[in-house]
Amino acid sequence: MNQAPSPIAFVPHPGWRVALPVVLLTLAAILVIFRETALAMVEVWMRSGTYAHGFIVPPISLWLIWRMREKVGVLAPRHCYPAVLLLAAAGCAWLLGEVATVNVVPQFALIFMLVFAVLAVLGPVVARSIAFPLLFLFFAVPFGDFTQPKLMEWTAKFTVLGLRLTGVPVYSDGLNLVIPSGRWAVVEACSGVRYLIASVTVGTLFAYLTYHTLRRRLIFVMVSILVPIVANWGRAYMIVMLGHLSGNTLAVGVDHLIYGWVFFGFVIMLMFWIGARWREDELLPEAAKVLAVAGNGTDSAIWRAACATVLVAAVWPIANWQVERDTSPPLSQLASLGPIIGWQSVPQGLPNWQPRFENYSASTQATFENDGRVAGLFLGYYRNQDQQHKMVTSMNVLVTTEDPVWSKVSSGTSEIAINQQALTVRTALLRAHSSSARLVVWQWYWVNGHWTASDVLAKVYTAVSRLTGSGDDSAVIVLYALQHQAGEAEATLDAFARAAGPVIAVALQQSKAAR
Repeated sequence: MNQAPSPIAFVPHPGWRVALPVVLLTLAAILVIFRETALAMVEVWMRSGTYAHGFIVPPISLWLIWRMREKVGVLAPRHCYPAVLLLAAAGCAWLLGEVATVNVVPQFALIFMLVFAVLAVLGPVVARSIAFPLLFLFFAVPFGDFTQPKLMEWTAKFTVLGLRLTGVPVYSDGLNLVIPSGRWAVVEACSGVRYLIASVTVGTLFAYLTYHTLRRRLIFVMVSILVPIVANWGRAYMIVMLGHLSGNTLAVGVDHLIYGWVFFGFVIMLMFWIGARWREDELLPEAAKVLAVAGNGTDSAIWRAACATVLVAAVWPIANWQVERDTSPPLSQLASLGPIIGWQSVPQGLPNWQPRFENYSASTQATFENDGRVAGLFLGYYRNQDQQHKMVTSMNVLVTTEDPVWSKVSSGTSEIAINQQALTVRTALLRAHSSSARLVVWQWYWVNGHWTASDVLAKVYTAVSRLTGSGDDSAVIVLYALQHQAGEAEATLDAFARAAGPVIAVALQQSKAAR
């Protein structure tokens, strides 16, 4: 009887005795250098259930690398100096994100720097073999809140459609629904962004472990994006129907969340069960091919690549420190507005409303009247912005979904002219909960003399202004008027914007000059 051949013992390439501790030290050094960015990510993981999965992303990446250790271990680590240039580009992006106070940009840049550090120290052959575990680290970045408004809008529309198709009369006013048994509102928790992010993260990992052809992997990732969106529509409709049919005794309060998660969990489990039916068996390793790519990189070269990587990474926090040194004195109050031709300041005439902008250096709010037309003005001024005190952020909105008095019905844009300069402004229609009052609101930004309504352009202007030593003085301008009949408020705001625009610009410039 023939004896079965003994399995070939796994013998790692000797270059790993130096390369492994060097790459670990390099990654640790980068995390220490950019510890504030890393800790900011951890803080979001801790306070937000949407991004709590960030805690398990690094361990999963390490586990994925560990399970392929025999395949990777036979490869020769070899330094790659061009990757240091890529890391420098990521560091530049980190700096721009910091000066523009865009949290997600420095966080993505940090992950890129970690990936490029591995590439610089270990080389493209090794980095390619562990590409997925490295790229999976990007799921640790708290990213996706920008999808909430659109997801909420889709959820509201589908719920209305489902109710009407099943014979339930419904009145829709933006994100607010009224049916015979009560009122419902689509808020942030109803957007489904938490389900979407969880599904994409787990679905991508499942696709990598279950399939081996790129086509099947991409198809399952697309399914993991579409399924939670559609499932959330069904969840919202189901909750409203349960509340309606039970006389609002079910699917309200805590039940609302429990039923939603149970339904979502069932749908996701069904998606994975179906996906597993098309799983592909793991391919046998091609040992000869793996051994053939083994090259050699000297220990000293790997050390030099690691030192170059750390030194290049350290440049950007130093540059950011230099930018942050150029701060302006605190601003206690805005420069007073000059006379606005044709408009008089009045003590009242509009509802007691103020946009939900926070952490500004100074603000002013006033009401003006012209021949029976009444317009409100709010200015919020920002100086020496940082991650906690900044103008453009998802937390600064015209009205929150939990506002007890007002809710946003619709939003859009409008074209106006200030100082013979065309400007596109944001528009919104707000509705009072306890009355028929409707408020038309216009909003735009001023950044160091530039007008814009775009969040992206406002961030760009802020970054350029700070990098050129001009400071980061910025302001949000909000005009509002009551809507009694169609088009009336828009005409009032257009006339007021034309008259008040030059006066506002002068006041903001004077505030900037008060250093």
